[in-house]
Amino acid sequence: MRPPMYAYDPPPPAEDGEAIEIGTPLEPGTPVASEDEIIAALRTVHDPEIPVNIYDLGLIYTLEIGDTGDTRIVMTLTAPACPVAGEMPEEVAHAVARVEGVGRVSVSLTWDPPWTPDRMTEVARVALDMF
Repeated sequence: MRPPMYAYDPPPPAEDGEAIEIGTPLEPGTPVASEDEIIAALRTVHDPEIPVNIYDLGLIYTLEIGDTGDTRIVMTLTAPACPVAGEMPEEVAHAVARVEGVGRVSVSLTWDPPWTPDRMTEVARVALDMF
């Protein structure tokens, strides 16, 4: 028996703690971006399978902005075998790094606690008819 013509092996799950780091330190005295500005950048990133941004989906677990503009984000995905697991942290890092007043950006994945729809904002619930 021959294998199916369109066999698909899902990618392996992304590793917990896997991180991407980009950006450069800010010059001393440069104003640091606000949390609202960084959240706005996070809202420009969408899960390709769900028409809602990652912030409103509740995929961002930690957002820390240091006094020097260095920003640390811990995020998750809707499932460990998500096909964009390898790409999403990089996309998030680049979106945040483009914000004026952001220095180095570190984005890491975690699977603990697992994501659930309870983490979604009301905006996401309405967009997905889950109210």
